[in-house]
Amino acid sequence: MSGTIIERPRPDSGQSSKAPGQGTSRTTYRTCPRSGLQFEKQAEWLMKANAFVAVVWLLVGGLLAVGVVLTRWPAVHWLPADTFYMVLTAHGIDMLIFWIIFFEIAVLYFCSSTLLRCRLATPRIAWLAFALMVIGAVVNNITVFRGASSVMMTSYVPMMAEPNFYLGLILFAVGALIACFVFFGTLVVAKREKTYEGSVPLVTFGAITAAIIAVFTISSGAIILIPTWLKAMGVIKEVDPLVYRTVWWAFGHSSQQINVAAHISVWYLVAAIAFGAKPMSERVSRMAFLLYILFLQLASAHHLLADPGLSTGWKVLNTSYFMYFAVLASMIHGLTIPGAMEVAQRGKGYTKGLFEWLRKAPWGNPTFSGVFIAIIGFGFLGGISGVMMGTEQLNMIIHNTIYVPGHFHATVVVGTTLTFMALTYYLIPVLFKREMIMPGLAKWQPYLFGFSMYFFCLVMMGAGTLGVSRRHWDMAFGGSPLAHEWPGAAYLMMGLVGIAGVLAIAGGAIYILITVGSLLWGRSLEEGKVSGSFAPLPRAAPTAVAHTYGSSGFAAPGTFALAMVFLVAFVLYYFINWKYLSTVWGLS
Repeated sequence: MSGTIIERPRPDSGQSSKAPGQGTSRTTYRTCPRSGLQFEKQAEWLMKANAFVAVVWLLVGGLLAVGVVLTRWPAVHWLPADTFYMVLTAHGIDMLIFWIIFFEIAVLYFCSSTLLRCRLATPRIAWLAFALMVIGAVVNNITVFRGASSVMMTSYVPMMAEPNFYLGLILFAVGALIACFVFFGTLVVAKREKTYEGSVPLVTFGAITAAIIAVFTISSGAIILIPTWLKAMGVIKEVDPLVYRTVWWAFGHSSQQINVAAHISVWYLVAAIAFGAKPMSERVSRMAFLLYILFLQLASAHHLLADPGLSTGWKVLNTSYFMYFAVLASMIHGLTIPGAMEVAQRGKGYTKGLFEWLRKAPWGNPTFSGVFIAIIGFGFLGGISGVMMGTEQLNMIIHNTIYVPGHFHATVVVGTTLTFMALTYYLIPVLFKREMIMPGLAKWQPYLFGFSMYFFCLVMMGAGTLGVSRRHWDMAFGGSPLAHEWPGAAYLMMGLVGIAGVLAIAGGAIYILITVGSLLWGRSLEEGKVSGSFAPLPRAAPTAVAHTYGSSGFAAPGTFALAMVFLVAFVLYYFINWKYLSTVWGLS
């Protein structure tokens, strides 16, 4: 039986357990009475630590977002230029790297130790990894706030930051890389101690995909950041700017691919938790993850299409075949996850029309609503805009405009951040053993944050289509030889970006208030049974389906209808952008 968690004889509480051919290890296992999930002691503490620190960096990055949003809002234009670039640098790194990767490490430990119901490999090394990540993040932020390292997240040479800017990133990357190998080691432990038969569960398979891409990504970062650090210290004289940009985007863009694999794994998990849903075809879903490993991190050329020195053949290969296979994988997940929810709902009797299954979904549960809003936003906003950016000709009108952050806010913020927020609401009682405070407010938080970000991304991409640059303190370049007066629509859209950004920040603040407040003031919940051995997994446990292999079939007409809506939206927007491009050619 493929992908099934099994129960093997283990000693009683307080006794040692020994896998065949392995040394002796002592640990305890807590069975959550609400979910049936089992948490190994060291893995549980590491998940808590990484998730908590992740939220801390989200708080820091969110506060910095206030400065970014109110400065790019033309009517406010709050911060002076030097402060703005410092704040923008820290905001990008804290949000795109520190918040997300800390949380992803917690997800990796959950998908290995908890879902495979085994002890964590090398917990001391895992704590070392955590310490390196914390030290690296703190060192990097201190360096940025000193004011001499406002080089943006990309930190393109020859523009140089202080040495500790790069050292902080390197320490963080080393810690994250070590954590990935602890994750792989835990998979080995589970296999040797035979905690499952056949294939690992699909959610764990997705986490493996994220970790493999992470190794590629972090290694690429090390290849280019270490020489840049040495240059900042004066050890070497030069780092070639073209080489830097090319290798850096193997790190910078591929970091988003870690996010994609991780948050899609969480989507499958939430579908299992909320509905007891199995993927429509597990083999096809696994194939889609495999396509990510093979192609997703390679389809990053849209950041380099305007660069000299890269061959036309290389650009065409990256923006066509690599991108097409990566998009195919995402479309498979975008079909099978809501489809699995629909099949599960129809199995419960919600069979009227195309969308009764969706109307009767638990929209008051922030775990479900957050994930579903993330799925729709990631597909319709992030996915479609990503294909536009990855088309070489269309990239001419989008490259280095504010369209680019509009796109990645749709993927990273709507797709990844909102998904992790939704998962947090599930973890507060299950992992942290606290009753969530202000549940009524929590019900509305995904809607406020998600829909504000929808609008934020749309108007930002609209301003980018008109040509507004992505990073400049003053969109009009006032007082410079490059001063330019934009059409009124551009100023209107940037004003709307400011309004939507403030609303989204408010939604993020509510999430942090609920999360941190629940840990500090939420009522303590029953811990559950603690023993020195694995407890049998109840078949009726809410997460039981996440531990097993299986497919639900293809009876999902509502999901098919939504897929057709997506296809029509994609085609219309694709050809609208070709119309915009035709004005550049002078053919209109």
